[in-house]
Amino acid sequence: MANALGLLETKGMIALVCGTDAMLKAANVQLKGPAKSVGSALMSVVVEGDVAAVKAALDAGAQAAAEMGEVVSAHVIARPHGELGEALPAKPKTGAKR
Repeated sequence: MANALGLLETKGMIALVCGTDAMLKAANVQLKGPAKSVGSALMSVVVEGDVAAVKAALDAGAQAAAEMGEVVSAHVIARPHGELGEALPAKPKTGAKR
């Protein structure tokens, strides 16, 4: 498990894609899995990395997403519990066929 997790939730996919792109470009964070739709046009994504990088990435991502749509929530979890990973989306295996 990483030192920190960053969670971004938006209304609509375009805002989420723009926010995710900004997060990945802004700091040394890794995508924790594919974006998830949670219903009612709500979309969410999780990134991981060290606390400072996740905070910087989430700030940039929330700002970029807000320019394209509505940010519902943006939150950093520092030092997440080891078992929390079981509740998060798994990163797809490289080279997996769809």
